[in-house]
Amino acid sequence: MPSEILLKIFSYLDAVSLLCTGCVSRRFYHLANDNFIWIGIYSTAFSATRSNWKVNSVEKIAMSMSFLSVQDKEAGYWKKEYITKQIASVKAALADILKPVNPYTGLPVKTKEALRIFGLGWAIILKEKSGKEYIMEHVDLSINDTSVTVIWYGKNWPCLASLSTLDLCGVTPVFTDWYKTTTKHRLRWHSLIAKYNLSHLTESTMIGCDRLIRIFCLHPGLLVGLWKKEEELAFVMASLHFHHLVERSTLGSATIPYELPPHSPFLDDSPEYGLHGYQLHVDLHSGGVFYLCGTFRNLFTKKGNIENGHVKLIVINLKNNREHLPLIGKVGLSWKTDIFDGCIKSCSMMDVTLLDEHGKPFWCFSSPVCMRLPGIPSDGPSFLGQMYSMDYVDVEGRVHVELVWIRETEEYFIVNLVLYLSVAKINHWFGTQY
Repeated sequence: MPSEILLKIFSYLDAVSLLCTGCVSRRFYHLANDNFIWIGIYSTAFSATRSNWKVNSVEKIAMSMSFLSVQDKEAGYWKKEYITKQIASVKAALADILKPVNPYTGLPVKTKEALRIFGLGWAIILKEKSGKEYIMEHVDLSINDTSVTVIWYGKNWPCLASLSTLDLCGVTPVFTDWYKTTTKHRLRWHSLIAKYNLSHLTESTMIGCDRLIRIFCLHPGLLVGLWKKEEELAFVMASLHFHHLVERSTLGSATIPYELPPHSPFLDDSPEYGLHGYQLHVDLHSGGVFYLCGTFRNLFTKKGNIENGHVKLIVINLKNNREHLPLIGKVGLSWKTDIFDGCIKSCSMMDVTLLDEHGKPFWCFSSPVCMRLPGIPSDGPSFLGQMYSMDYVDVEGRVHVELVWIRETEEYFIVNLVLYLSVAKINHWFGTQY
């Protein structure tokens, strides 16, 4: 068919159909890059709207433009301009939706709404040592109070021995109203959230097991399940905190994560008093079941509580039994595949949101954690039950939890909860010199 006739046919297509058409063949790709078609689409989409304004045909728009001004541009110029402006409009709409902040959590009020409106999803990219890639979209997810848990499983995992890395990406439709369609080949924008090295699936990163699988925790917030018998992938689970989640899942590129805007220190006018007026929200959960959902206000610590580069912030005091809290139900981390499902005892997801004295998110994370027998006996009071500890560590701080199992009532009690905040983080946040 002559190119002139194909161009005439293409001129009646919308942007989505035209982009799909360009994937058919090399010839179609070049024809679908035609600047005269794309200048019409661009002008229709982004020209100022007037009450008496009517959409001109492609021919009239092309006639009203200088022929040379369109022809001088390289092929595909106006297509790129259109897509760039579409992405910019998505970013602007996201910023507007995420502006209202919940005064109790310090997080955007409409995070769940933003996830729904913009059709946001997540994918993992498994990369072989040879360079071959496997892209898998999430199979299931659960939205919690301050995090979302995303799950991947299936029957066609590549061989674990051949894999080198795993990339976790946010996936957003380039055209935000197109996510409702059922077509498999959608135009999507990938935003890299984190990159993981699969050679780190060792005994040091294993946090639990049952009769079928072993699970490994890779920071930040990734859980990898391996079949015990075959030592192959069973499932992957990511725990993503709401803090900057939408930005990290939409505003990065396929190779470079979203970079947070530079932080301007909140000047501390009374640094000699240490930290005061902090608020902690902590959740322990799995599979939509919450074992703990607690908020602790007016937390403080003195400047003298600095040791080994960390400031100690006591949330639940070991020696004050009035502060001790029970966990609800039997703690366990639920998992499932398309063949089996199960629950690994003593493991769960932990979400932590720590707000500073100004109500701003100071430290936020969501990660798998596991109860273990304490290596060193506690120097606090003795309890009528087995003691366990639960720890989380990253560059910004550490969470230490001590629990006791009460056999008579068959429940865990949190008897000690302490945060160790990095002095370097505090100095960066407040411009202090601790």
